[in-house]
Amino acid sequence: MSDTTIGTAAQTASAGGSVGDYVELLKPRVMSLVVFSGLAGLVAAPGSIHPLLALTALLCIAVSAGASGAINMWYDRDIDAVMQRTRRRPIPEGRVGPDEALAFGVVLTIGAVLLMGLAVNWISAALLALASAFYVFVYTMWLKRRTPQNIVIGGAAGAFPPMIGWAAVTGTVDISSIALFLLIFMWTPPHFWALALFRSDDYARAGVPMLPVTAGARETKRQMLAYTLLLLPVAAAPWLLGAAGTLYAAGAAVLGPLFVLCAVRVLREDDEHRAGDRAAKQMFAFSILYLFLLFALLIADHLG
Repeated sequence: MSDTTIGTAAQTASAGGSVGDYVELLKPRVMSLVVFSGLAGLVAAPGSIHPLLALTALLCIAVSAGASGAINMWYDRDIDAVMQRTRRRPIPEGRVGPDEALAFGVVLTIGAVLLMGLAVNWISAALLALASAFYVFVYTMWLKRRTPQNIVIGGAAGAFPPMIGWAAVTGTVDISSIALFLLIFMWTPPHFWALALFRSDDYARAGVPMLPVTAGARETKRQMLAYTLLLLPVAAAPWLLGAAGTLYAAGAAVLGPLFVLCAVRVLREDDEHRAGDRAAKQMFAFSILYLFLLFALLIADHLG
């Protein structure tokens, strides 16, 4: 299917997409990590919460994150249609119409925020609304197409879930929950730039100013290494603040240097012959494992 055909399909799609199409709009793979980090914040928070309210909070986090993804797909349908990674999404393929995707995302966002406020507390609901607004308006609509620092600033949206989980239990935002926020915030640039390195042609074709496109692979790799080094003390902060125990501390002490090693391997790869793609792909995969294991250890510390 040509780019023109895909673009036309996105404009002319009618309502009536399948359930699977609407689930795809929610970006379920991204949602799973968001929910897991929210669970970690909920478990690590001091105090207790009724299991039904905890499940409600996690449901709201999941629905809001997915809804933001749907609105993102609505807004980015033009560039999604020309990128190899995204051209098979429901809107570019004409399986879901743009208006339906937007309405779906907006209704779910409002519903998730209201349910969080009414069932749990309004502090966690306010954070949920802020995360959604930041992702849609600040990252998607403002930063993504304007600056190579898009993912640095815009990545804050994905760092809110542990704070939201924490607030669901405590009704507050404190320094420990901010430390969990900063962990994801600092992790996001090297994670996403690893993807951008081996998808740089895609971003260039779509006119998205990701760092590898504007500054080149070498500068991107230097900044990835810098962020992984800065991440070492940030990852230790939850333990230093008493929000995490020895299991988490041991995991951070092992996983952090491994993440740095991944960045060093990416930096040492040859740029010209695209030999760095393999190292970048490996770093991208490890970055997901890194964050998952850290939060798993945080949860284990508090449940053990």
